[in-house]
Amino acid sequence: MKKRSIRYQALITKLNKKTYEPLEAIKCLKETATAKFIESAEAHCKLGIDPKYTDQQLRATVSLPKGTGQNIRVAVITKGEKLNEALQSGADVVGSEDLINDIQKGRLDFDCLIATPDVMPQVAKLGRLLGPRGLMPSPKGGTVTFELSQTIKEFKAGKIEFRSDRTGIVHVLFGKTNFTEEDLLINLKSVQEAIDRNRPSGAKGRYWRSLYISSTMGPSIEVDFNTLREIKLV
Repeated sequence: MKKRSIRYQALITKLNKKTYEPLEAIKCLKETATAKFIESAEAHCKLGIDPKYTDQQLRATVSLPKGTGQNIRVAVITKGEKLNEALQSGADVVGSEDLINDIQKGRLDFDCLIATPDVMPQVAKLGRLLGPRGLMPSPKGGTVTFELSQTIKEFKAGKIEFRSDRTGIVHVLFGKTNFTEEDLLINLKSVQEAIDRNRPSGAKGRYWRSLYISSTMGPSIEVDFNTLREIKLV
C-alpha cells in the first residue's frame, strides 16, 4: 500500500467533516492546495451507470464560464479551404494527411483535437493511439464539425470534454486553485448541470452516487451533491 507523505497526512487532519456544503468544500480545497505550483481543481463524480452498456455511456462537453486556467493548445485535422480557416481562427496545430502521419509517429503537442467530418475516415486510424488519451475527435464531444471557427474559440475559452470511465466515474477539471471560491463554484455548478443534462437514456434509479473534489496533490473532499444541484446561480 502506498504510504502518504507527511504533507498529505497533515492536510487530512484539516478535514473534520464527512460531507461538506459546496462552497465550504471549495474553501477546504483551496486551503489544502499547498504544493509548490498552482494545482488544478478536480471533480470526481460517481454515477449510477454501467458504461459496458451503450445506453449508459456518458460523453459530453461543458463550457466553464470562468475558464480552465490553462492555455489550451488546439489541433485541427481538415483539408482544402478549411485549413486556412482553422489557422485564422487561432488553432495551434493545423494539417491534413501530414498531421495524421505526425501523430502516428508520436506527435501529441496539443490538448484538444478537432476534425472535419470529411477527414474522419482517415482520422479513424488514430483511434487506438488517441482514444485512451481522451483526444479522439467525436461528434458527441463536439470535436467533429465543419464549424471550425466557433468550435476553436469555444475550446480555447474553456469548453472541455468529459466522459465516464469503466466504473461509471466522471473525472473532470473545473479550474485552478488560484481561482476565487465563487468562480470555482460557478464552474463546478456548470459541470453538475452538464452531467444532469446529458444523463444517459439507460440510466435507472439514483443517478448521483457521490461527488468528491480535490486539488492535484490534495486530499479528496466529499461534497453534498444534492445541495449543489439545488443551488441557483444568477
